Amino acid sequence: MRYRDDNKVEAIFDATVQLINEIGFSDTSISKIAKRASVSAATIYIYHENKEDLLYKTYLKIKGKMSEKMFQGVDHTRTVYERFEAIIRNYVDFIQSSKDYFLFLEQIMNSPLPQKWCLEDTASQFQPIFEMFDAGIRQEIFKKEDINILVVYSILPIAELLKAHLKNGTMLNSKQLDSAIKMSWDAIKA
Repeated sequence: MRYRDDNKVEAIFDATVQLINEIGFSDTSISKIAKRASVSAATIYIYHENKEDLLYKTYLKIKGKMSEKMFQGVDHTRTVYERFEAIIRNYVDFIQSSKDYFLFLEQIMNSPLPQKWCLEDTASQFQPIFEMFDAGIRQEIFKKEDINILVVYSILPIAELLKAHLKNGTMLNSKQLDSAIKMSWDAIKA
């Protein structure tokens, strides 16, 4: 029985993210990932069934990191607005400090892969945001809409704004972030 080498696992993870972001899915192969990670292709197959399994596990790991960051320090006894603002600020911080992870997630979400995967595995990681939106609906702070619609109109515009900044090599400043949070809030408030 082979023991898990966390250094190799992390090198494979990093190489996967880097190559997908640099050359895309179709041009990224197990052999290229192995070369970038300085491991043999056989080593990758110890930890992953195939390329799709590797991408899926990489996706899950990054979603876990994003979830952890988004809800870090969010006090669930605070008002809906205070939680909303804290989650958005944490999300922005995650994107700006983990650009490679965000770009990897963007590529995954814009590919046919998520349709093949059972993504309920990640739903529980984001339960605090659903609870916050649900509380806002119940308190008649938010429009009485499906929570997924509220997410699309409040959080996804922030991601689009950040993509533009990442593309230009700039960061969202505090004034821009304050305005974006206000506009996101205004889009969904009752």
